[in-house]
Amino acid sequence: MSDTRPPRRRSSGWVIGRVAGAPIILAPSWLLAAVVLTLLFAPTVRSWSPGLGGRVYAVALVFVVLLFASVLVHELAHGLVARARGQQPQEFVLTLLGGHTSFGVAAPTAGTNALVAVAGPVANLVLGGAFLAAANAVGTGSLLGLMLFAGAFSNGFVGVFNLLPGLPLDGGAVLQSAVWAATGNRHTGTVVAAWCGRVVAVGVFAWAFVLPFAQGRQPQLTDAVWGALIGAFLWTGASGAMRGARTQDAVDRLTVETVGHRAAAVGHTDSVAHASSVAAAAGADDVVVLAPDGRPAAYVDRAAAAGVPAHAAGTTPVTSVAVTLPVGSVVDGALTGRDLLDAVGRAAQHSPVVVAVTDGRVVGLVRVADVVAALRT
Repeated sequence: MSDTRPPRRRSSGWVIGRVAGAPIILAPSWLLAAVVLTLLFAPTVRSWSPGLGGRVYAVALVFVVLLFASVLVHELAHGLVARARGQQPQEFVLTLLGGHTSFGVAAPTAGTNALVAVAGPVANLVLGGAFLAAANAVGTGSLLGLMLFAGAFSNGFVGVFNLLPGLPLDGGAVLQSAVWAATGNRHTGTVVAAWCGRVVAVGVFAWAFVLPFAQGRQPQLTDAVWGALIGAFLWTGASGAMRGARTQDAVDRLTVETVGHRAAAVGHTDSVAHASSVAAAAGADDVVVLAPDGRPAAYVDRAAAAGVPAHAAGTTPVTSVAVTLPVGSVVDGALTGRDLLDAVGRAAQHSPVVVAVTDGRVVGLVRVADVVAALRT
C-alpha cells in the first residue's frame, strides 16, 4: 500500500535498513502483530501437518515472518517504481496492519499512480509463483516444503488481497487512476475508489460474520478475528482517503483571492486618512505600508486605524497604527494550490500575516489562520 502524503516526521520504530534513499522502519506494533498472528496461525499449521507437535508455533512464526517479508517486498516494489517515475520515497514502514510507503509528493499523473500501485501486488504474485514452484519440487510433506508453500501462500495472499478495487488497497489506487484519467479529476477518482473501499470493507465483514450464518453454521474464531481486523482496516483507510481527498481538493483550490484579502499599498510617510482613501478607491480591505525601498514593511491594524478620530486622521502617521512585518513575510501572489500553501508555510515562520505580491505590486494580505480555517472547512 502506498501513501502519497508527506510524513510530518519520521515514523517511530527501528531502522533496519535503507533502500532507494529511504529508511525501512519496523514499527513497535509489528512485535504485537507477530505474536498475535503466530497464535492465530498455529491451528492452521497444525491442521496442515498434525505431526509437528510443539514445533507448530515455530512453524507458525516462520509463516508470520514470511508474511511480513512479503509485505516488505511489496512496499519496496512501490518505492523503486515510484523513484524510477520521479517520486522519491520517504520511508518504508512495517506496522501492525502490514505496511505502507510514504512519498514526498503525490503522483503527477494517473499513469504513474497506477504503475506505482500495481508494482507491489505484481512483485508478490511473481515471488509467490516462484515459492509455489519450489514447494511443488520439494513436496509439501516435508518441513521445508511446508515453509516454501507458506511463502507462496503469504505472497499470493498479499498480492491478491491488495488488488481488491477499493482504497486504501492498491487495486483501489488503480481504480482511482482509471477514474482520474477518464474524468481528468484526481479528486473524483479518489472519492469513487474510497467508496468502493467501504463496499469492500462491508463485504469482508459479511464474509466473516453473515455468510456462516447464512450457511447454517457458526463463524470460525480465526475467520471472525481476521474479518474484523481487515474490515476495520479497510473502512478506516477508505474513510481516511476520502478525508484526504477533500483536503487535497481544498489545497488545489487555494488562491490568494480565496484565502486572503485585497490590499492596497501606501508609503511610510502617508497619513491614516490617506491610507483609508487609497483602500476605499481600490476596494481593498487591508493596507500595506511600504518601506522607503518599496519593500512591504508593515500592515495597518484595522482596529487601531478605526480608533483614530476623524479630525486627527489627516495628521496621524499610518505607521502609528501599523504592525511591522519581518523580512521574509512575502509570497508570490500568482501561486496557487500546494505551491501557495508551501510558500505561506515558509513565510509563516516569520509572521502569522504575509503579504502577497505580484509583479512587484501588493495584491493581498494573507493571514495564516484564514488558510487553516479554509482547509478545515
